[in-house]
Amino acid sequence: MDGNNRWAKQRGMAGVSGHKVGVERIRDVMAACQDQGVEVLTVFAFSSENWRRPPMEVDALMSLFHLYLKNEAKALKKKGVALRVIGNRERFSPAIQKAIAAAEALTAGGKTTLVIAADYGGRWDIAEAARTLAQRVSEGHLDVAAIDESVLHAHTCLADLPPLDLLIRTGGEVRISNFLLWQCAYAELYFSDKLWPDFDGDELKKAIANFYERQRRFGMTSDQIEAGALNA
Repeated sequence: MDGNNRWAKQRGMAGVSGHKVGVERIRDVMAACQDQGVEVLTVFAFSSENWRRPPMEVDALMSLFHLYLKNEAKALKKKGVALRVIGNRERFSPAIQKAIAAAEALTAGGKTTLVIAADYGGRWDIAEAARTLAQRVSEGHLDVAAIDESVLHAHTCLADLPPLDLLIRTGGEVRISNFLLWQCAYAELYFSDKLWPDFDGDELKKAIANFYERQRRFGMTSDQIEAGALNA
């Protein structure tokens, strides 16, 4: 969700104002996902590298995150949305950690899932999975020869959710920036010039329409895919 700061600066506003509007866009995009039948929406709210930002901005982002967790949980539950937070929670304040646990517990069981990646990094996710597997091997619970892609995948953050289909980057940047590196191996990528505060439900629907125009081959040929469709 890139472009909050630039959006605010273009309007002569403080950067935190852009982040506040960015929160509103999460609501719009979540509603559009439900309208389009999307089961899971994962938003990159705060990367593990974002701690390097100016302390005042980090504090403002943490305050917004805490407020969102407290204010949105009931609304999400009412809309049938289960909230999950992925990432390293250890650096968050006890109050935020408590709010995360409360929001997840309150919204559990929703038919649609909103995943917030906070203090998250794709490399961190893979490293954590590798560390867990190494621990299991050292304890004698897992044979090294048994480790394959499926075993490693089972220890990543989103292992129990459907595979990632579409990865959207807003703000005109053409890079993934350490987001869901393992999960996006076969995802379709969509880059939008829209700054995140301007990326509403209609923009999401454009991205989804573009997604459905593509042929996903997963290593096969077009002829194989078309033959499979005919035989289905």
